[in-house]
Amino acid sequence: MRTLLTITFVFSTGVACTVRTDAELSQRPPSPPRALESNLVGEVVVSTILARNVISWKLTESFEVVDPASFAVLDKFRSSGSVPFNPTSSAPPFIQVFDPGFYSILGPNPSLTEIASNATFAFAHEAPIYHSDTDEMFFSTNNGGALGNSGLNKNNLIGKISMTAVEAALASGQSPANVPIELLNFPESIQMTNGGTGPYNGSLLLITSGRGDRPPSIAIANPRPPYNATVLLNNFFGRQFNSLNDIKVHPTGKIFFTDVTYGSVLGFRPTPVLPNQVYRLDPVTKAVKVVATDFSMCNGLAFTEDGSVAYVSDTGSTAGQTRPSTIYAFDVDPNTHAFTNRRVFAYADTGIPDGIQVDTEGNVYSGTGDGVNVWNSQGTLLGKFFINSTSANMAFAGDGRLVILAETKIFLAKIAAKPIRTLVYPPPGA
Repeated sequence: MRTLLTITFVFSTGVACTVRTDAELSQRPPSPPRALESNLVGEVVVSTILARNVISWKLTESFEVVDPASFAVLDKFRSSGSVPFNPTSSAPPFIQVFDPGFYSILGPNPSLTEIASNATFAFAHEAPIYHSDTDEMFFSTNNGGALGNSGLNKNNLIGKISMTAVEAALASGQSPANVPIELLNFPESIQMTNGGTGPYNGSLLLITSGRGDRPPSIAIANPRPPYNATVLLNNFFGRQFNSLNDIKVHPTGKIFFTDVTYGSVLGFRPTPVLPNQVYRLDPVTKAVKVVATDFSMCNGLAFTEDGSVAYVSDTGSTAGQTRPSTIYAFDVDPNTHAFTNRRVFAYADTGIPDGIQVDTEGNVYSGTGDGVNVWNSQGTLLGKFFINSTSANMAFAGDGRLVILAETKIFLAKIAAKPIRTLVYPPPGA
């Protein structure tokens, strides 16, 4: 048995912070951010207890700092990657810090708050697109999955939430803030929306999985009534895609997207006729080419701000735990745009890494089985927005606001990070 010191600080904000550190270990827990450190007031309470080697830093229910050394050796283990890993057993939602590098992302006053909920309907699944002109976040309902209320005989829906209403609810002290969701009526050509990005010349850039014999497609849509849409692409040299999944625009203006077999797996699309691949669409010439292949189930997609590196998530473990739950990094050839030099960037410890976003500092965010995980550009896990359930996707709603889609809930993380620049492609007149 070793001596374990428990030190409790009280901040000027009224937030209590507890440090538990083994006196016989030379390692120390990550230091708190300077802004928090400078707010220390009041007395420091020190108590001594007996315990095994444990190092952690705990900041109320909403903020946990956990040193990886504290769980390097365990007595009990998870039997499945579908079970979230919560070594401090704190009640979600909260922010989990695994590396001090997360502090610069969080900033001095981070928060994680539930802003919408419906336990009977997976209304917040994918395709998050922030429209700054109206301060609204658009998204799609679950397509074919549990509580999605959609499938072979019924289309999914696109909804939106007013971030202005969210801010008003938070300012009034509501927590959680159950802000209403508005479900919208899009044209018949938009079937099973599963991805989106933008604004794209002021429009929503949507990617759909298709339904039955209705083809998957890429479309631009009006973010205002009557929500009219124009299909840009719905085939690969005459063959329908399997079920298009995610989409991003490269700094060159070229559109990149993933195609995977989830529509067939979930029973709303026919037998696949193409491999699971990543494609590039030239929005001017409409030429399409394959840029990456050999995936189990390619899914989420994102680029660094300069477009030199692409990230693609492979969610093959939905068909078995020994298959990938992996984000791969690629170099993007400046001439051909082919994805080259494939390497493992990160592996999600819980569930699958689904949608991906990148901030201005090159940090990578992905929705997983326990919330949103964040890695730095070297693939080191910095921390998590831990909600203890699946998040398929997330997106920034301007600087410092990360909106997390969690099927039957939406969360808002107030942090310091900023999204990469707004898309304006293709160039005017193209």
